[in-house]
Amino acid sequence: MATGLRSSLGTRGLFVAAGLLFLPVFAQAQPQPAANPQLAAAQVAFDALPEVERKAIQNDLIWAGHFNGAVSGSFGPLTFRGINALKAGSRGAPDGILTPVERRALAQAAGAAREAAGFRVITDERTGIRIGIPTKLLPRRDATSTGGGRWQSEDGRVTLDTSTAPSGDTIEALFEKATSAAVPGRKITYKLLRPDFFVVTGETPSGRFYRRLSSGPGGLRGFSIGYDKALAPSIDKLVIAIASSFEPFPTGPAPATAGPAVANAATPGAAPSVAVAARPTERFGVGLAVSDKLVLTAAAVIDPCKSLKVSGRPARLRIKDDSSGLALLDVDGAVAGAPPGLRGEALGAQESVVLMAFGDSGGQRTAMALPGLSVRLGGAGETVFAPLQPGQAGSPVFDRQGRLAALVTANPSDKVLIAGVAPQRTYAIAAGTAMQSFLGKAGVTLQAVPSGPEISTGAVVEKVGKAALPVACGL
Repeated sequence: MATGLRSSLGTRGLFVAAGLLFLPVFAQAQPQPAANPQLAAAQVAFDALPEVERKAIQNDLIWAGHFNGAVSGSFGPLTFRGINALKAGSRGAPDGILTPVERRALAQAAGAAREAAGFRVITDERTGIRIGIPTKLLPRRDATSTGGGRWQSEDGRVTLDTSTAPSGDTIEALFEKATSAAVPGRKITYKLLRPDFFVVTGETPSGRFYRRLSSGPGGLRGFSIGYDKALAPSIDKLVIAIASSFEPFPTGPAPATAGPAVANAATPGAAPSVAVAARPTERFGVGLAVSDKLVLTAAAVIDPCKSLKVSGRPARLRIKDDSSGLALLDVDGAVAGAPPGLRGEALGAQESVVLMAFGDSGGQRTAMALPGLSVRLGGAGETVFAPLQPGQAGSPVFDRQGRLAALVTANPSDKVLIAGVAPQRTYAIAAGTAMQSFLGKAGVTLQAVPSGPEISTGAVVEKVGKAALPVACGL
């Protein structure tokens, strides 16, 4: 089988198509003018979406088994066909455009598939690469004799290796070795060599393999995956998802994960070492200035906390309401942000909104604006569809006029990044009436602002961005 084939691989952005021919598919970075009027209309609709949502759709299509291209955020025939393949299952019109209901169904199906695989993006401590690992499929973790990491299925029929190459090796020499015809029983089905990377795919009598190698400032880094041919229907799309997540020379913070036991490859029979994640001492969230010394946040942000800080200033809980999921904090010293105006009317179904949040950037909490969509799910209450991550509970939600419409009360519990992009998911919110009722208990009233013209995301940030504040919870 293919699991014995180990070589360095990879650069980000190229993919192997799931299917019998296992041919590679490239990024749709330069979409051509559509000859098909339906494709042209679908491209206009797709391009109107925020980039993070375009990439999330393509990632979700991969997990739903309908897309085998690069997650580029650019629309092309592959995305068009993938969306229509999805819509065929619900008897939707083959127009290449996802309705909000279809988009939610896609996100839920993709999320279920990722969870079933236990897909987690990690930074491999042995090679330094960042890659998505289907941890439930590949629970066995070990080290390779060449200094890389290995993840394997319990039955040994699927193996994923990460690796680096000696500094004396060249990418051309390793490519020649990887595509050599001297290996009995091996058939190369695709090969591509560029100055800074190569991709090789192939088959053995019983298996398939995919190899990538990339060169950069840290040398040569990559990964390989080999698996039994009989598993191709389920593993092919996982290979695409893994390739989508792969970063040979990652930048920025990565999810902190505690790895299972890793055997000492240099000393056979030695007791395994276990990587244990340090217990976090802080948890983060977002607050909203509602007066010069009061900050509204989600109860999930502050429960339980031994200490609280808002923008680095000590804070204390004043009141909390579990039914609405809201909490109000007293802050030492005046906060910088001015209270925003409140939207008087409820959000409409599928209304575009902007969320103000904070994310990790080089160990610092950095303000960011996130796109969202208001959702009503029957009797389940109001929710927002947005690309939130842990540390972003309490994010205020603004309409496209810059009026405060809601506050996220759900706490994103797991960090999910697919090809460096947070997928869109659904989170509970406290709407304007709930916020106003809760604040009234503390004698605070937000001024309602009448409807006006819509403004750009940048103008929303300029108008209300300073009202969003980082909250730190000491554990």
